[in-house]
Amino acid sequence: MPVMNEVPAGISARIAELFSGARIVSASLLAPDRAGDDTTTKAEGYGLPRRIEVLDAQGRHHDLVFRTQSANDFGHDRRADRADGMLLAFDTFDRVPRHVRAVDVGTVMADGTLRSVRGGGEFYLLTTYAPGRPYADDLRRIADAGRATPLDLERCAVLASYLVRLHGARGGRPAVYARSIRDLLGSGEGIFGIVDGYPADTPSAPPERLQAIERRCLEWRWRLRGRADRLAAAHGDFHPFNVVFGDGAEFAVLDASRGCAGDPADDVTAMAVNFVFFALERPTPWSEGLGLLWRRFWEGYLGGSGDRDLVRCAAPFLAWRGLVVANPRFYPHLSPAARDRLLGFVEHVLDAPALDLDAADELFR
Repeated sequence: MPVMNEVPAGISARIAELFSGARIVSASLLAPDRAGDDTTTKAEGYGLPRRIEVLDAQGRHHDLVFRTQSANDFGHDRRADRADGMLLAFDTFDRVPRHVRAVDVGTVMADGTLRSVRGGGEFYLLTTYAPGRPYADDLRRIADAGRATPLDLERCAVLASYLVRLHGARGGRPAVYARSIRDLLGSGEGIFGIVDGYPADTPSAPPERLQAIERRCLEWRWRLRGRADRLAAAHGDFHPFNVVFGDGAEFAVLDASRGCAGDPADDVTAMAVNFVFFALERPTPWSEGLGLLWRRFWEGYLGGSGDRDLVRCAAPFLAWRGLVVANPRFYPHLSPAARDRLLGFVEHVLDAPALDLDAADELFR
């Protein structure tokens, strides 16, 4: 057995806090599988745990396992994923009969010390404040007036230019792009999760209609999952409530999400679908108001980025965002007729080989 000095000092200190007067008597690494070259040998796991045997001040023996998780491409590539796994284990191990008991959970600090969070509740985040008003206020005003001002056109242009710059560097590990497409469908905030949020009796969105949309989206996953050449830095939730304008065209963004990497179509469609959504139930002209912004935003981005392939990849992202704004859990005052038009737009986009910008115009004829 390895001697005590092979146990990191931070682990030793934390064990002494948990078990008063404890001393470590042995420690060893636990391999995931000792079968050698057998065909059933497991080659990859989620970490390399360490067994630690302890005697406390009363002479009682404690046999413990210290675990961390290693990064891999199976949904553990982000630090937040690995934190999720540890917290979920701590919250659930003791509920399972005959399961090993969860003793502590925490984080390894930069200096090697361990900081426990076992007595904590929800996590928190403290950020700086961005003064101004959400871009959604602009869209409501434009929808009511039916006309975009020169400042509205300028703001639309700077948002498109911002995304062009953000998405400028392309490429990276293919697994990162594959995960972004997998999460688009399968995460709780993705298409499956949003569809599950629809009440079964939602007008204009019966379960069979939503199921058919899901099937179309799944087909798109298999068209896109190998397109790692499209991987870019991203905001991940670039909608009008996460953009705050001050005076003029100065703005700040809030609540970047989903690992900040993926297909540029995610960010572009997240904003663009709202030009359609905010106009749906307004009687004012589309072509001079939000319809003008719809076209200017797309043309500004496509012209600035040169990414003409985006319109051939946008469909499932636009479908996702369309499903969000049509969901009564998020927008309970949307009329059944408007929801029907939105979902019809989603269905049209999913069935086309590439996004036709004129398709939005057809909603308002």
